[in-house]
Amino acid sequence: MTDTATRLRLDTVDGAEVEIAPTHLVVAGYTGRDLAAVRHHIDELAAIGVPEPETIPAFYPIDVDLITTGAEVEVGGTATSGEVEPVLIRANGTYYLTVGSDHTDREMETVGIHLSKAACPKPIASTVIELGDPPSLVDWDEIVVRSWVDGELYQEGTLDAMRPIVEVLAEWDQINGSSDVALVLFGGTRPLLDGTFRYGRHWRMQLQVPGRDPIELSYSVNVRNP
Repeated sequence: MTDTATRLRLDTVDGAEVEIAPTHLVVAGYTGRDLAAVRHHIDELAAIGVPEPETIPAFYPIDVDLITTGAEVEVGGTATSGEVEPVLIRANGTYYLTVGSDHTDREMETVGIHLSKAACPKPIASTVIELGDPPSLVDWDEIVVRSWVDGELYQEGTLDAMRPIVEVLAEWDQINGSSDVALVLFGGTRPLLDGTFRYGRHWRMQLQVPGRDPIELSYSVNVRNP
């Protein structure tokens, strides 16, 4: 997974164009600050057959070619859904923050979370906020994320219940013994407003840092023909 031709052309909110060539894509899960609540959620999932994670937070490295800024993604089944997530990018000697969707195959999730995440593309916005090096996220608790599916609000709230993504990154680096690889890290998500997965076609994600215009991501889902 370390050799890739993946290149992403992005724009910063300040108007600069950047090109990144990530070599690693990692989706983090169970990133809540309340460990008791995280443990309860794991037990709930285990009761319906979803395997427990090996670590908390859990890390799922997947093929970097799954990253996309395209307006359409292709999936293999009808039971897939997105989730809004903050995304941290480490590349070019600096860090960037954007919004992404951890689009996941929900039927495959009971077989294995890693497999379910690797089964779908991972859309990210083409606009990023440069954070510098070391990355500064002073307003983390006040960042608001939202998602919509087929025009209906699906998720909404601040990130104050989630571990700051720079802390999640530090744990990943410690586990892997490396802090210099070009990386795209999905940092976890908020609960669904009604607690029920939706399998719609049109998805919209938003991340709003206080004092800045929201970063937006929109994409449509197409199911491959068998």
